[in-house]
Amino acid sequence: MPHSPLFQRRRFLQYSSLALTGALFSACRSQNDTGDTAETSTSELDRVTYGTNWYAQAEHGGFYQAVATGIYEQYGLDVTIEMGGPQVNGTQLLMSGVLDFYMSSGADAIRAVAEGIPKVTVAAIFQKDPQILLAHPDTGVDDLADLKGRPIYISASANTTYWPLLKAKYGFTDDQKRPYNFTIGPFLADKQVAQQGYLSSEPLKVEQEGGFEPVVLLLADYGYNPYSTTIETRREIVEQNPDLVQRFVKASIAGWYSYFENPEPGNQLIQAANPEMRDEQLAYGLAKMQEYDLVLSGETKELGIGAMTAERWQTFFESMVAAGVYAADVDYTQAFTLEFVNQGQPAL
Repeated sequence: MPHSPLFQRRRFLQYSSLALTGALFSACRSQNDTGDTAETSTSELDRVTYGTNWYAQAEHGGFYQAVATGIYEQYGLDVTIEMGGPQVNGTQLLMSGVLDFYMSSGADAIRAVAEGIPKVTVAAIFQKDPQILLAHPDTGVDDLADLKGRPIYISASANTTYWPLLKAKYGFTDDQKRPYNFTIGPFLADKQVAQQGYLSSEPLKVEQEGGFEPVVLLLADYGYNPYSTTIETRREIVEQNPDLVQRFVKASIAGWYSYFENPEPGNQLIQAANPEMRDEQLAYGLAKMQEYDLVLSGETKELGIGAMTAERWQTFFESMVAAGVYAADVDYTQAFTLEFVNQGQPAL
């Protein structure tokens, strides 16, 4: 989700310092329902740090809800949420021990296995990846295949995730690529281009700044469908402290159920962490998660939020092998464990 240059520069300076010191700055402690900070950390609670993949937003709502409403504390946890951003390497922070858990995706988890990084996905909050491509209306784009040959603004990370799949499946070529810098300016300036985005963010931005409703193509509907907004941790934590992992997963899942019932406590904490997050954007993000069944769909209706299946991991892996993203001999089963999910809605 794009932010103002001043905000991005401020975050860049923060995380540049983070890289030098090995310490995170943005701490979101427990709040009560009125938004007042609650000094409830005690030696009886296990301290846990969870890193998100971007600035605080509705797409992280269940985690902030679990802090704001005391759900984590009910599971014996004192949880700090650290915001991510474009300059933050979450895997590096996880593996160095700065973070205990990190928000990532199935695509990155398998890539980590290929690179010999011992991290493992323990839950998947989003059953559909919110990655989209945006196009202008009334320009002959009604389907993903219609973007063949058109300039498309994509990020560097797309080269190791969805772009190879689009090349293999739809005939896209590398000369279509344009560097995406997390702004919609170039897109608004040229009706013939497309750009990547996040389902619950960029479309609203285009409507607000461009005055029109863009064509939204959800890549999950076109074959790119890894688990997303996952919870991952170091393999050593899974092996040495499975009770901690189980409690964090259950409490986070409970937070998501709570957020869908009444998001206000979580939203207050999100806005405290990210003051540029407006009420309209939070409401839009929540509405899109529900409209597209990002969280409550597929296996989750029976197995609960956070659900994963071995079959789904295999299908995604094989599709990416066919696209040339992963080598066929990668042991993708090392990227996840089903030990902590598929248990229904946690009790409070």
